[in-house]
Amino acid sequence: MIIKPHEFKSSHLLTESDVTPESIYNDRRKFMKQGMFALAGGLMASMSPSLWAKKLDYAKTAYGKQDSLTPEEAVTTYNNFYELGTGKDDPANNAAQLKTEGWTIEVEGHAEKTGKFDLQDIIKNQQLEERIYRLRCVEAWSMVIPWVGFSLADMLKQFKPTSKAKYVEFISIHDPKNLKAQGSLFSTIDWPYREGLRMDEAMNELSFMATGLYGKTLPNQNGAPIRLVVPWKYGFKSIKSIVKIRFVEEMPATTWNDIASNEYGFYANVNPQVDHPRWSQASERRLPTSFFNIKKIPTQMFNGYGEQVAYMYKGMDLKRFY
Repeated sequence: MIIKPHEFKSSHLLTESDVTPESIYNDRRKFMKQGMFALAGGLMASMSPSLWAKKLDYAKTAYGKQDSLTPEEAVTTYNNFYELGTGKDDPANNAAQLKTEGWTIEVEGHAEKTGKFDLQDIIKNQQLEERIYRLRCVEAWSMVIPWVGFSLADMLKQFKPTSKAKYVEFISIHDPKNLKAQGSLFSTIDWPYREGLRMDEAMNELSFMATGLYGKTLPNQNGAPIRLVVPWKYGFKSIKSIVKIRFVEEMPATTWNDIASNEYGFYANVNPQVDHPRWSQASERRLPTSFFNIKKIPTQMFNGYGEQVAYMYKGMDLKRFY
């Protein structure tokens, strides 16, 4: 057989259809197309929900205007959220495990208005605002975060607590089917996570319910869809992904206080004069830091918010009520 010059096709111009039977070629292209869509879908599912955050409409405030913000990437990738894992990057990596659709909050205890409420019904009665607060972790690192949300006091007033309500208890999500860390046999936490405040602390002007940060909806790894922010206390008091609020007469049990009461007190006020049993609290690492650039700054009493909160602890021995 003689191949004429005009019938010859150079190898660099050949396509797969030139050397593969058409039926097989078409089936393979279909398979590859489906595979690409599946791969893209898998990647999208594994991405942090923070990438799909919505912008919020909120009012600016004067809170924290003097502080330099921690970069958003650090705030959303360096987290303590044990429901999503114990490593600092686990919450961001496992954020898709937290399901926030149709979120409700159940209200119980000494209040005139109790029951289960849709989160959106609670939020619609509030004016969203931005507050820049310092966050001081008990592990001696800190951040400065522009939260978006509303006053805790304003939210609690909706439920009309009675005079018998001396404390407010907060309970986080319990979903071991999806939150793999909660279903782990090696977890030392008695789920769900619990925290609490004295009523006057809850009604303080600084106490805040956050539904966003950096002007967008709250990422899962930061406690979506709603979390507490109490800036004069160590970070573990600011419970994430709240599903229940109880108005109670007695001081409620709290998770870390139950685990190690000699290390984590109920009040957990930031206090540089009271060291953790295993490290000093006199200074803190302001994130982000690196091995070659560790930004250590002195820790302030009440995290610098003494003017707004110190009166609540007048006469208390803060070394005893830590």
